[in-house]
Amino acid sequence: MSKLVFMGTPDFSVPILRMLHEEGHTILAVVTQPDRPVGRKRVLTPPPVKAEALRLGLPVIQPEKLKGSAELQEIIALQPDLLVTAAFGQLLPNELLESPKLGCINVHASLLPAYRGGAPIHQAVMDGCSETGVTIMYMVQKLDAGDMISQVTVPILETDDTGSMFEKLSKAGEQLLKETLPSILDGTNDRIPQDESLVTFARNISREKERIDWTRPARSIHNQVRGLSPWPTAYTVFGGENVKVWKTEPADGSSDGTPGEIIGLTKDRILVQAGDGHAVAITELQPAGKKRMTADVFLNGSGSQWKEGDRFQ
Repeated sequence: MSKLVFMGTPDFSVPILRMLHEEGHTILAVVTQPDRPVGRKRVLTPPPVKAEALRLGLPVIQPEKLKGSAELQEIIALQPDLLVTAAFGQLLPNELLESPKLGCINVHASLLPAYRGGAPIHQAVMDGCSETGVTIMYMVQKLDAGDMISQVTVPILETDDTGSMFEKLSKAGEQLLKETLPSILDGTNDRIPQDESLVTFARNISREKERIDWTRPARSIHNQVRGLSPWPTAYTVFGGENVKVWKTEPADGSSDGTPGEIIGLTKDRILVQAGDGHAVAITELQPAGKKRMTADVFLNGSGSQWKEGDRFQ
């Protein structure tokens, strides 16, 4: 078996790390992001990969920034055969990319060359794609531009959101890497250059992308909500306060209200006019200062004052 350094941070990366350990590879170190404050009480919390590494008894390195750091030299000094990354969250300096004798590979959650960047899962769901996938690729200095080694396609169902796709793609990435690693280690793997004419990008989610623009088509708004659930969550503004929108459904039929206008209140749905003559039904939401709740609970409580003709901004 090989000597590896693994680099990853969120829950997506955990099954991949666990698989490498269970397959008997020597994991010299696990590199992940520093602990961060989480929640309203700002409790310093380790990233999921660190928690799993400590459970497995593996050494952990947490650089704030790799370039020019002592941690960078510490990783290079380990002299791994291969460096494996999965949603690490930082670009790797060229000095590190050139260090392992078998190179550096990445488990990227898209069908490259589509959706290079830090939010490929979010963007695929937001764009209403019917499928996405995982690519095992060599890492180069340019973002997600290295040669591809293997791919697997994963369907995106109408019921999926970003949370469910993270789980599906993590499992797919784990299995694909397990199948692909032997050829990488013995030097028989494919190297498939990416077609630069087909490149698209999935930039990290900005605050601007989280706000719902009700002038957009209803299906586009619904996909935005799916793509931002359960994090960072889409939001709209009502009465000058932010309202998180956790779940929606496309509404049947056509309607002719003003975009953002509440055009119907049923037992468990808040119907809001979109910009294409159709409506979006909000089924789960979170008003400012409140907990997440279903629309029926909200309308029977603090939302009982909402009425048709009110408008989201």
